[in-house]
Amino acid sequence: MDNKEWEVQAGKFGKKLAKLRNEKNSTQENLSFEVGVDRTYISLLERGLRNPTLKRLWQISKVLKVSITELVTF
Repeated sequence: MDNKEWEVQAGKFGKKLAKLRNEKNSTQENLSFEVGVDRTYISLLERGLRNPTLKRLWQISKVLKVSITELVTF
């Protein structure tokens, strides 16, 4: 996967994360508190500027009450 394609995928993940978070009526601040990360980390994920580890994907999916598959399926 080249760099441009990776950026597109990171952006898609960020949009999906924001959509799921909003559906749960959660703020970036609330989600970050429950996951145990800084709010700016969630912001960076949603803007496609950071890539989560498997551990973070698992934590986020548990907090949002969705499967990891749902979280990463665009």
